[in-house]
Amino acid sequence: MKKNIHPEQKDCKITCACGNEFVTKSIKEKISVEICSKCHPFYTGAQANTKRKGNVEKFRSKWNLDKTA
Repeated sequence: MKKNIHPEQKDCKITCACGNEFVTKSIKEKISVEICSKCHPFYTGAQANTKRKGNVEKFRSKWNLDKTA
């Protein structure tokens, strides 16, 4: 790496909208984010895993048709 062309990295405090705070390295001193790994639905398990039905199954359930017919 060339000397004297890269910005100086310093400790950075990241604050989430949920109140979670952690420290990392950055060229900025403070960063605010809306979602972090503590409140994101994918990481917390709150995300619903829905199974998608096919078009035929949707049609049969809509019209209460027997699946063997």
